[in-house]
Amino acid sequence: CPQAVEKGERVDHYLLYRRREDMFDHVKFGVSDYAASKAFFLQALAPLGVTLVGEGEPTYGAELAGSGDVSLCLYQSAEKPAPLHIAFRADSREQVDAFWQAALAAGGKDNGAPGLRPNYHASYYAAFVIAPDGHNIEAVCHLAG
Repeated sequence: CPQAVEKGERVDHYLLYRRREDMFDHVKFGVSDYAASKAFFLQALAPLGVTLVGEGEPTYGAELAGSGDVSLCLYQSAEKPAPLHIAFRADSREQVDAFWQAALAAGGKDNGAPGLRPNYHASYYAAFVIAPDGHNIEAVCHLAG
């Protein structure tokens, strides 16, 4: 979370970002409308280089991935989880802008237009959309200018 806090003091998220390798191997969560969610995430994340890399029955799901080893998996579920906040790393501010446009075109709801978020750190450039199941999806670039 960008507002990481230790002992009452804000930790510089950019420094944490620069020192870490990918934290996850994959993230998998249930969606109420598998076809709509799969289409949304494929279109919204295409500007970040994310594609469908594997798929089974809807109850097993689909695996989406970019150029790295980390993947996002979606599956059909009747359960209603609390909304998630998932931030995808972008290589440029242009990718953040393209993500936001693609996500809105895919039916996402605006939750924060592309722009700097200096309350996180000076170069935190991000955009936010709400996905079909209410999840807050973000694309963020940590690079200056």
